Amino acid sequence: MALPELEATAPAEPDIVITVGPIDHPGPQLVAGTAFRFEPARQYLAWEAVGAFLISDARRIDIEPVPGIDDQLIAFPLLGPVMALLLHQRGLLVLHASAIAVGGRSAIFMGDKGAGKSTTAGAMISAGHRLLTDDVVAVDMSRPDGPVIIPAFPQLKLAADAAAAIPIRQAEIRPQAHPAIDKAQHRLHGGFARGAVAATRIYILQRRDSAAISPHAGPGALSALIKFSYVTRFGRAALVGDFAAMHLRQCAGLANRIGVHRLEVPAGLNRIGEAVALIERDLASGNRPE
Repeated sequence: MALPELEATAPAEPDIVITVGPIDHPGPQLVAGTAFRFEPARQYLAWEAVGAFLISDARRIDIEPVPGIDDQLIAFPLLGPVMALLLHQRGLLVLHASAIAVGGRSAIFMGDKGAGKSTTAGAMISAGHRLLTDDVVAVDMSRPDGPVIIPAFPQLKLAADAAAAIPIRQAEIRPQAHPAIDKAQHRLHGGFARGAVAATRIYILQRRDSAAISPHAGPGALSALIKFSYVTRFGRAALVGDFAAMHLRQCAGLANRIGVHRLEVPAGLNRIGEAVALIERDLASGNRPE
């Protein structure tokens, strides 16, 4: 299958093997159009409208698509929740967020659906900064010098009104994958960070009357990281074996190391520049979490 979202590399041993065909693994019954099963070495995910995915040993993904489905639609769950779960199985802390590199520092944007994570990331790219990843943020907590964000691929998903308000140079807009998908995929030909960057700031986005940043102190920071971690979307069943304890340690470690801040973003796309300027000043200040 074609995955134009990803970048070509020199020939090498594959890090992940992806195959398309029948899955020889019994899956649970679909409930409300989805089915999930989580085992220590295998994870099964199925969407009635797309197909089934089987992750094995955190290094292989088998895909059984529904007949006639377009590759572009398969890529949505494959490069989103399926890849997020594989990375989680590899011991990375995976957040449902977007991340931007600003010099040698970084900003992670978390928030509820519609909070403006990708929009804020797009505004930062338009201001000259570089995308690290959109939607799936993988944080390596094992580095001795502190947590780092692993870059993904140069694509940003933006709603039509955000794309019209935020000019992103050297971006190719891909055809709409499905009428029900309201965001278009913007393939970046510049403005992408290809190396890991230290995790510096985590912001929870909230809509308010004016731009402001304040620390999210105490247990609220840990609760926010657990809430917006990707594996949490699948419920407690996804944290099999020792993964529950590891996940809690990782979230607590990230909260203690760099903290979490609230980022109040003014309503209205014409004021997104106020949030960008505030983020730039906050990152430049170098203040440690309170």
